[in-house]
Amino acid sequence: MRVTSDFWVSALLRRIFSSGGFGAVLRRGGDSAGAIFLIVRDRMGESVLYGPAPQTGYDDARPDDRLFTELFRTLDASRVTERLEREQKFDPDLWVVEIEPSGADTGDLFAVMKP
Repeated sequence: MRVTSDFWVSALLRRIFSSGGFGAVLRRGGDSAGAIFLIVRDRMGESVLYGPAPQTGYDDARPDDRLFTELFRTLDASRVTERLEREQKFDPDLWVVEIEPSGADTGDLFAVMKP
């Protein structure tokens, strides 16, 4: 059984804070099943936007894991904002979480589907 979006985001933020990083919920979506988008910012100003992986990316052995896919990398924060505004029109229950990991690899924080 997959954990709720609310629970998953809370756990992610705890992992970020415990490793010395920072995180914030920019938009709170549906508690139980809202799609989660992650903005990972580094100290040099680059942003990486991650979104939910397509359903075809899920493994039969671990169907309850939340998988993410990298949508794009940019130095232009307005590009991230524009994309999230378009996504919000399609899905008003989405979550947006911004994190700045402190030395932790994002692969240790959340699962990323490799192309």
